[in-house]
Amino acid sequence: MDLAFTKMQGCANDYIYLDCRTGGLPREIEALARRLSARHVSVGADGVICICAPWTPGAVAAMRIFNADGSEGKMCGNGIRCVAQWLRTHDEACAGLDEMHIDTMSGPRTLRWQGPGQWQVEMGCYSTLAADLPALHMGAGPLVGCTLAAAGRDWTVTCVSVGNPHCVTVVEDVDGLDLAAIGPAFERHENFPERINAEFVQKLDDTRIRMRVWERGSGETWACGTGACASVAALTERGLVPAGQDIQVELRGGVLAIRVLPGRRLLMTGPAVTVCEGIAKL
Repeated sequence: MDLAFTKMQGCANDYIYLDCRTGGLPREIEALARRLSARHVSVGADGVICICAPWTPGAVAAMRIFNADGSEGKMCGNGIRCVAQWLRTHDEACAGLDEMHIDTMSGPRTLRWQGPGQWQVEMGCYSTLAADLPALHMGAGPLVGCTLAAAGRDWTVTCVSVGNPHCVTVVEDVDGLDLAAIGPAFERHENFPERINAEFVQKLDDTRIRMRVWERGSGETWACGTGACASVAALTERGLVPAGQDIQVELRGGVLAIRVLPGRRLLMTGPAVTVCEGIAKL
């Protein structure tokens, strides 16, 4: 079987995009995501994103995310920008749209075109309450500046839900971390029954931070849009960066601008780039 795909990336957070609006999800999508995502022996990516028919009135499409290990995610900030870019490029009905509504497993999101390859996303509201992550053994919340024992030591963490769960830790030298050893201990910690995305953040100044991320189901990736949002939210909650201003989040794959708005609403701006298009032989 031949499967048409588009590979896209946002700050090097790369996914394989499938047009599923007419035919629905491919059969055994979890196994297919594992197969296509395998680097060196296949297309290679952080996962597969299926562009589906919309679920709610006014939406132009829906997004389903399957990580490199086949597990399904709820939301991907870098991925949804690429979905909007794909639609603007491949769908005549979306070609002239400067604003789109796209459904996700975490609810609809609004995106606005900012110029060639640049999109702004309304990411919704964040929460630091345990029930919204979910998180156990840490109290009801707010889970800001809590202690978490993992990987042989105690860490000061802030737990944030932005439609998917994140655990953010401020460190002095983010590049010096052995993330391959630390990341799995966070992801599969007993406090997080649905696993967790773990961000490690170094504050550079009041409007710049540097971040590395260990994503559940994918391991270390070069960028994570929801992780960047969670990191800025966490540092805002701790009074380390200001609300209402763009905070530049430096990732291994590029830079995202994140702003915390009144009501704990989040705004993200960043790139969406097509890498290649092709046919996978299955």
